Amino acid sequence: MKRKTLYKVEASNDAITSFDGDFDFLSNFYPHDIVIDSVSYPTVEHAFQALKTDDEGERNRVRESKSPYLAKRAGRQVTMRDCWNEERFDVMTRVLRVKFADPDLAAKLLATGDRPLIEGNTWRDTTWGCVKGKEGDWRGQNRLGIALMLVRMELRDA
Repeated sequence: MKRKTLYKVEASNDAITSFDGDFDFLSNFYPHDIVIDSVSYPTVEHAFQALKTDDEGERNRVRESKSPYLAKRAGRQVTMRDCWNEERFDVMTRVLRVKFADPDLAAKLLATGDRPLIEGNTWRDTTWGCVKGKEGDWRGQNRLGIALMLVRMELRDA
């Protein structure tokens, strides 16, 4: 069995651990058009889920989902493209770069300073996010948080 990476944040840390409220713009469900390969998607979630497949019909079905939640569900039913598991992290970063190319969203992301971004969740997603451990630490790979921090660093360095 593969061991998950442990991402630790101290209780006194100023980490952003919930992508809602003032930080809802960090969520992949945040309503903001994303244009990838000349195709517009209503959210990052729609784009990411659609890009799992090379089948245009399946991509369109995901893109036309009425909500990001339904897009996520539809993405579980598509024909996965070759090498998806290896490419998915790069795809997520690509889609986030497009989202945060918007100057208003870029300013919000930059305003998070150097605070750690942790996609804390209760649905047990330890690939893209983290869950609270028994000792109050965060457990998971936090790949979404890491991608967001990478995009933030790139914006800062631009």
